[in-house]
Formats: sequence, structure tokens, C-alpha cells
Amino acid sequence: MGLGLLSGLNAWGPLESSEARYAEIGREMLASRDWLHPRLLGIQHFHKPPLTYWLTAAGLAVAGPTAAGVRLLPALAVLVQVGLVYGVGLVLFEGNRARALAAAVVYGTLPAVLISALNVTTDVYLATLELAAAYAVLRYYVNGRPGWLYLFWLALGLAFLTKGPVGLVLPLMAVAGFYFRQSRPRRPFTVHHALGIGLFLVVGLGWYGYLATENPAFVRYFLFNHTVERFVNPASFGRSKPWWFYWVLAPAVSLPWSAALLAQFARTPWAALPRTWRNVWVFWVLVPLVFFSLSSSKLLLYVLPVFPGVALLVVYYLGRCPEAVLYRWYLGMGLFFGLMLTAIGVLPMLSIRALPLVASPALGFWAAVGLGALLVQHLLWRPEWPVPRLLVAPAVFTLFLLLAAKTLLHQNELLFNGTRPVAARLLLPHLAGRPVLVYNELLPSLAFELGQIPVSLFDGNEKLRRETQFEADRAWQRLLVNLQDSTAPSVPLAARWSRPPLLVVKGALAPDRQWLRTGLLREEQVGPWRIYYAP
Repeated sequence: MGLGLLSGLNAWGPLESSEARYAEIGREMLASRDWLHPRLLGIQHFHKPPLTYWLTAAGLAVAGPTAAGVRLLPALAVLVQVGLVYGVGLVLFEGNRARALAAAVVYGTLPAVLISALNVTTDVYLATLELAAAYAVLRYYVNGRPGWLYLFWLALGLAFLTKGPVGLVLPLMAVAGFYFRQSRPRRPFTVHHALGIGLFLVVGLGWYGYLATENPAFVRYFLFNHTVERFVNPASFGRSKPWWFYWVLAPAVSLPWSAALLAQFARTPWAALPRTWRNVWVFWVLVPLVFFSLSSSKLLLYVLPVFPGVALLVVYYLGRCPEAVLYRWYLGMGLFFGLMLTAIGVLPMLSIRALPLVASPALGFWAAVGLGALLVQHLLWRPEWPVPRLLVAPAVFTLFLLLAAKTLLHQNELLFNGTRPVAARLLLPHLAGRPVLVYNELLPSLAFELGQIPVSLFDGNEKLRRETQFEADRAWQRLLVNLQDSTAPSVPLAARWSRPPLLVVKGALAPDRQWLRTGLLREEQVGPWRIYYAP
């Protein structure tokens, strides 16, 4: 799995919209050395706390200004999550290393977790820090060593610095699940608790406090507009989904393990479950699902914190099954993996006009090798050992699924909202060095690929409405031109810059905007994008 995650990180450029935003903000932060005021396309951007931007900038500093630099730390974060699930498994399975390892393998092969590794967002870091806090507090409750308590508060503070109050959900659920109706002795409050809380306040709230003293309006802006408003108002960020969204999607993106979990859950009376595992169900899975379902803003990766509980429960239930049942599950999962790889492998041989997908023979190659590896391990491994096979088959499938997915993303960047091919055209010798203007689109991916901030031409696209109330002056207007400003003269673009600019347009210009390309007589097309320029 690690090989699949860490290979090919630069095979495709940052994709719009979330990944491209984090990539470009990290690039601008590294270039400006201003670590406290995140900027997107030159304008301050406080939608999220800064930790994800800091980590993105760190990845770019280590691996260079490429997509690999953007994706390196998220991939490593997922591998850390796998290790943390192993650690939590050791606690909940009372030192049983085999079951803890099985939980780590299950978690690392969940499709939702793999998606998080391929899509740079705050959620992958948040899930890592929440897991670290949960693991640390459980270890503290088991052995009482204060070092674990400090790690808990530090991870909690960093989680708060990643996404605000939502970072407290899983750690608090872990605490509740450990104690709820289990008659465990409470750890007394000591000076270490007080110092840990102080550590949390400094780490978790220091950045917020600094900006609040700099501008008191920041408190209302962040806490209301980007915390409360995001949670309760479905129209605020265009991410409204029905209440049942996660209840359908979470099982779907944890197949085939969710099928085994739900099947064994249905066959096991609730009263027969030990209290520990009933608490895992309630506090690690169901309560977080209810909490996130109450939010009006819903995206798949918001519920990443429930999947460690899913992995642990899968191993608990399957660990109670006889070997004959485990072997049947192995055969069923093997069939599922085989069908998935077969479907991927036949894509290059299909011509689907309704789906403009490029699928080269390289995609079929990875699928075929994956099928061969699954078949070899099935034929050569002794059938009386179902448990190792039940874990090795998903690991093999995951490796080749990741390699195939990265190949598909590389071949279809434009289809998946990447702009690397557009940037490559803009950097050709006959176009390089000219000002770049982007019509009515927010394109941080293009800025990242070019290594420079283009001028955005606003013409009604709501995504281009920027929050400029924190800007110290009006210099930002050089980077964001309002074409709907009736007081601005309709001067041809070619006359506004010392060098003839490049105008990038998605689709075609409306008839009343044809004046924008006055003097820009040449035209080139890259997928849905058109580039206008002067000879």
C-alpha cells in the first residue's frame, strides 16, 4: 500500500477546486514567507486555519514546487493513520498484535481512506491528528504516563488549528467510549492536565488570537461565517446534501469491508456484544455519523473520522467467525476485487461516447497485473489459512487500484479539472513571459503550474467573489478586475499591459464580451480552454 500511495505523486497536476486552492496557497505562503496570512491568488484567504497551508508549504520546500510536493505529506499522513489504527487496536484488543495488524490493513484498504490520500484537503490531516489524540488518551488511561497526556493535548490543539472545533469530535468520542458504563477507575486531575490544557490553548488558539488582536472583525468572520454558517446554512458553500447522504455513502466507500461488517452485525445480537464494542459502535461510528449528518454542508471526506471505528469493528466481528465463514468471505471479496480490476482493464477497449474518458493500454496493464497477482496468491496459498489471505488479497488489490487510478488521472487531467496541459501551452517559447488573464474563472491550479498569479477577470462567477475586507490597501485590484463595474472604461485588454497578454477562456466568449480579445487575433485550444493572444 505504501508503494501505491507514494509512487506517481507528480503524475497529474493539482485539481480544482479544493486541492488546487491548498496547493496555490502553500506555494504563495512559501514564496512570501508570510506564515500567518494565507493568500489565494494574492488576496488574503481565511476559510480554514493555517496548518494545512503550512504543511503544504513544507512539502513544496522538501520535494520542490510540483504536485509531488503538494501530495507527499498527505500520503505520509495516511500511512501514519494506518499505524495509529494499529496502536488503537492494541489497546482495544488488549495487546493482540494479530488483530491490531488486521485492523490496520482493513483501514488502509478502505476506498474512502485511499480517496483522501489522492485528494489534498484539510480532512486527511484532521483525521491523522484526531486519531493521534484518541490513541494518546487511550494509552494514558491504560498506563497513566503523563507523556501520553501531553501528546493528546498537543494533537488536539493541532487538530483545532487544522479545521477548528470539529477536530474535537473523535477524541471526545474516544474518551466517552472508554468510560461509558465500563466502571473504569478515573484518572485524577493533576498538574499535567493543567499544563496540557495550557499547551492546547497556546497551540490551538494562538493563531486565532493573534489575528483577532490584529483585526477584531476576524473573530466573527471565522467563527460565524466559516464555522456556524457552514454547519447550519445549506446555501453558504453550495455543499447541501440530504440528511441520509452519509448513511448511504459511508458504507459504499468502505466496500467490501462494510458488507462483511453489516452482515455480521445483523447476525449478532446487540446484547451479545461486549460493552467495549458497543461503545465503539456508538461513539466511534454512529454518533459522529449523526453529528455530520446534522450539518447542512456535506462532503465525503468530512466523515473520515468514522472509518477507524469501522475497521476495528470489522476485525472484531470477523475474529469471532469460524474459518469456513472466513474462507467464504475471502472468496467473495476476491470475486469483488477481480470484477473491479476487470472493469478497469476493459476500459481501454471500450469506446464510450457518453463518457469522454481517455484510457490507454497502460491502464489495462496495471489491471491485468493486479488480476494475475490475485490469481497467483489464490492458487499457491494453502486454503486452510483464510485469515492471511483475507488480508493479503485486499492489500494486493489496493496496490494495483492505486497504480491504475493514478494512470487514469494522468491521462484525463482536463476532464478532472486540472490545468497542467493549459499551463504547458502557456509556457511555450512563443507565449512565455506574457501577462496571463483568466476570464470569469477562479483557477489556482493554473497559478500553481505557472508559478505566477494570473489576473482574474470577474464577470459574474460567484467563485470569483473574494473577501477583501482584510486587505490593507487596494493593490489587490491589479489581480482581480471587475468587468461588471459600469464606471470602468471598456479599454481593450491588449492596451492595459506593457506586453500583449494571454487571455484564457473556458468555452467561448459571449458576443457582448468579444471586445476583450481586441488585438488578440490568434487562438489556440486546449480541451475546453481557449487561449487568445497577439502575434
